[in-house]
Amino acid sequence: MGGAQSTPLQPTQRPVRRTARPESDIYTTLDEKFDAVRIEDKRSAGPSDRVLDHGSETVSVSKAQKYVKSLLKEPKNQLGLSALSTNPIRTILEKQSAILHDTQTFNLAIPHEGLPVTNQRSSGRCWIFAACNTFRIAIMQKHNIKSFELSQSYLFFWDKVEKANYFLETVLANAGEDVDGRLFTALNASPVGDGGQWDMIVNLVSKYGIVPQTLYPDSYNAKASSAMDSLLTTKLREDGLKLRKLKASGASDSSITASKETMLQDIIRIVTLCLGPPPSADEKFNWEFYDGNNKLKNVSLTPLEFAKSTEIEKFVSLVNDPRNEYMRLLSVSNLGNVWNGRPVSYINVDTIVLKEACVSMLKKGLPIFFGSDVGQQSDSSKGIMDTDLVDYELGFNVKLGMSKAERLLTGESQMTHAMVLTAVHLDKDNKPVRWRVENSWSDAAGTDGYFVMSDKWMDEFCYQAVVDTSVLAKGVRDVLKQEPKVLPLWDPMGALA
Repeated sequence: MGGAQSTPLQPTQRPVRRTARPESDIYTTLDEKFDAVRIEDKRSAGPSDRVLDHGSETVSVSKAQKYVKSLLKEPKNQLGLSALSTNPIRTILEKQSAILHDTQTFNLAIPHEGLPVTNQRSSGRCWIFAACNTFRIAIMQKHNIKSFELSQSYLFFWDKVEKANYFLETVLANAGEDVDGRLFTALNASPVGDGGQWDMIVNLVSKYGIVPQTLYPDSYNAKASSAMDSLLTTKLREDGLKLRKLKASGASDSSITASKETMLQDIIRIVTLCLGPPPSADEKFNWEFYDGNNKLKNVSLTPLEFAKSTEIEKFVSLVNDPRNEYMRLLSVSNLGNVWNGRPVSYINVDTIVLKEACVSMLKKGLPIFFGSDVGQQSDSSKGIMDTDLVDYELGFNVKLGMSKAERLLTGESQMTHAMVLTAVHLDKDNKPVRWRVENSWSDAAGTDGYFVMSDKWMDEFCYQAVVDTSVLAKGVRDVLKQEPKVLPLWDPMGALA
């Protein structure tokens, strides 16, 4: 997740908090009626509507121009041109009924949400922020703290170093692959990008631990990482070619290792000068803070000792990928950060199993790291994710109807962003209606930093949820014993949030 969708678009104005409306609200009823209005065009393309040359595969200039003129004779299209050519498309076509229905009201929530709302700024670190936002809850409760952040930059630093090493080792392991082949192209696309996956978090926390943000705050290049990333990417692509040449020339293992040592030192130097030197993983830090009773407290632990509260090994990734068999263990080749660390793996389940596990987590008072395609049918300023939010059919008379599997197959959708679930609203049959989402785009996005996700949107655009194995049925847990089906690096399930 770390792609373009993961980087926040900062809203210019804080939205008004939306709460539940009375069922009898006449204005809502009118909005819903207006949402249902359609001016149908059921005609098939006749001779006068055609834009292709007769019996040809080419576009006819004269026929296309004639069709444009005929379109604009219709009052609806004249109105559409006036509105859609001068305003953001989604703003014009948003349905008021969806906005009114998606309220920040929930009947099942974790007892404590983390404060403050975090801000990843101009970086693709959403997965690190989402993980830290889940970890901090237990720490805040243990130490009776009202507001607390873990250092996202600490994990970010070591992720860059480990990804660089992983890339170089993967290049060596696949040195026989064609330099212009699909694998090498995929490796070079983003050797040290900001994005990541849950198992990569497990690797980092298990090896380096965690620290409070006050001990290692964001530098400028953590908040705006593109320039650092560009330099690291260029360096690693060059180094990858050098390692391939050494391997092809029959250089000794010791010679290759010495070259790689120099390369990795260059990477660490760049990251250190951009982000600052991090605390040592095995040395104790002194953390001073005021608790909820305004008493000064001090904690002295190593980052690894501090990380014990996360119990990170208990959690696994559930995914919903309808292209693949359910109750199947999936993995992705050549994807990771720590070499010989925990591989990226998922238990593929249907949406019912995934959502039941999420509800069980919330009943236990636990927040949920989840991955989704946040740019689909969403409004970041209002904080709404709803499949009924934008009515493209009303504006353009086109129907969009791909299934979730088809969107994955065509590249239309994949995981782009990681966030945290903290609440759900259940109907009288205990079925989810909407979910409360903690984002990392500052408190200026959504409602004080929180979004509402409709249950239908979760079905269509949520791909992953990380849960405690204790909330899973034995049959689901047993999937972990399978030999995984290994997907190629370029598969949509290899997308990094």
